Amino acid sequence: MTLNATKCCWDGMPMISDSLPRSFGPRPSGRFGFPRLARRVTVLATVILSVLLMAGPGNAAETPALSERQVKALFLFNFAKYVDWPADVLSSSNAAIVIDVVGEDGFCDEFKRVTGDRTVNGRKVVVKQVEGTADLKECQILFIGVTDKGRLSEILEAVKNSAVLTVGETDRFLTLEGMINFTKKENKIHLEINLVPAQRVNLKLSSKLLTVADVVLGKPEGNKTEGKKD
Repeated sequence: MTLNATKCCWDGMPMISDSLPRSFGPRPSGRFGFPRLARRVTVLATVILSVLLMAGPGNAAETPALSERQVKALFLFNFAKYVDWPADVLSSSNAAIVIDVVGEDGFCDEFKRVTGDRTVNGRKVVVKQVEGTADLKECQILFIGVTDKGRLSEILEAVKNSAVLTVGETDRFLTLEGMINFTKKENKIHLEINLVPAQRVNLKLSSKLLTVADVVLGKPEGNKTEGKKD
C-alpha cells in the first residue's frame, strides 16, 4: 500500500479537520473549548510540517508516494525529537541516537531511504536490524515489528529497566508495557502511549507528542486523555 506524501502526513496524526467543532465560537466548557483546540491545531501543524519536510522537496504532486513502512520510519525518526533521555544515556555531545529494529525485514532500508543523513539536535541517527535480545539495552529507540509479536513479552522484558523507548504495532503492546503503539484506523496511522513504563526508566515524553496520541495511559488524575476520540 502506498500513500501520497501529504496524505501520509495527515494520516500519521489525527486529522485537524476531524478535531474542529461544528461551531467555531469559544465555549466555556467541554472538549472543544477554543484554547484547547488552538493548542491542538498548533501542535498538529508543527508535527505534520516536520514529516512533510522529511518527505522531500517539491509540492505534493511531485513528491513520491510513501509506503506505510516509510511513514512509520518517519515517525520513529521524529520521536527522537520529542523524548528526553536521562543525562547518562547520551552523555557525549556527539553520541548517536540508535534505533534497533526487531522483525520487519527490510525496514532499516526503508528508514535510511526516507531519512537520509538527517540529524536530530545535531546527533546522527543510526538504525540497525537485530535478532537477539542481548544488546537491546544499548539502543535509545526499539521498534518491534508485528512479525515478531510472538516474542513480544520476551523482548520487552529484556529492556524493562532500561531507558529505551519501545515502539510497536500490535494490539497487546500497551498492555505488555510497551510505550508507543502504532494503530491503523480508517487507513490512517494513529498513536497510543503508555507513560507508566516510560516514567519508570526516567524517559520524558513531550506534551506535544502526548497531544497527538489517541490514547495516553498513566497521565496524572484529572489530566487524562485515555480513550479520547477525534
